[in-house]
Amino acid sequence: MDKLSGKVAIVTGAASGIGKATVELFRAEGATVVGADVTEGADMRLDAGSEAEVHALVEQVARKQGGLDIFFANAGISGGWATIAEQTAKDWAEILRVNLIGPFLAIKHAAPLMKLRGGGSIICTASVAGLRSGAGGAAYSASKAGVINLVQTAAQQLAGSGIRVNAICPGLIETGMTRPMYDMARDSGQGHRIGELNPLRRGGQPEEIARAALFLASDESSYVNGTALVVDGGLSSSHPTTRRFDLRML
Repeated sequence: MDKLSGKVAIVTGAASGIGKATVELFRAEGATVVGADVTEGADMRLDAGSEAEVHALVEQVARKQGGLDIFFANAGISGGWATIAEQTAKDWAEILRVNLIGPFLAIKHAAPLMKLRGGGSIICTASVAGLRSGAGGAAYSASKAGVINLVQTAAQQLAGSGIRVNAICPGLIETGMTRPMYDMARDSGQGHRIGELNPLRRGGQPEEIARAALFLASDESSYVNGTALVVDGGLSSSHPTTRRFDLRML
């Protein structure tokens, strides 16, 4: 306990799922946490892809709490499983705005405040879908691949600041984003097959990702920087997938 005692943290996408579980765990470990989300259920309303709103949030938290030590850029949207042929440029722009520009904004505006504290930890939610194909739609996967590269680049550009920047790559986790899939499987009597493609033969829970975020936020990961921590039950060790091609693209 108290792994984050005296620390000030912001968590986005905090109204449910991974974000909510992380807020609760960070608080249990002694941190002062502000949870933000575009929907109700968090401490503050925030569009994670809006620069004005992200900037205002970090400034407000730092002013009220005396600084900022941790930013977990967790907010994201799925975009569904539409094929490249079925998606529009507008679809891609919105998915990238939230999933990739959101973490960029978190890093851009949190880093200067963390530098004043002598360092800090920025964590971004990526996905196993960002590692290779077969775990998400095209735009979603591309956005999460971008997050993985973003944390690597940011870690280099923040060299000497004491700020660590890392990503978490969750596998199949039961959250608000994945609930329709879970509900469909259970309603059809196939709930026992959820997660069967990974070696642990089950889906994950938000608390399991929250514990990974706690590790990256705490001093226990003091020498971990610029990396993507995979938490997926072993799914990405092979990424089994069924090919789904739209012949109209050929």
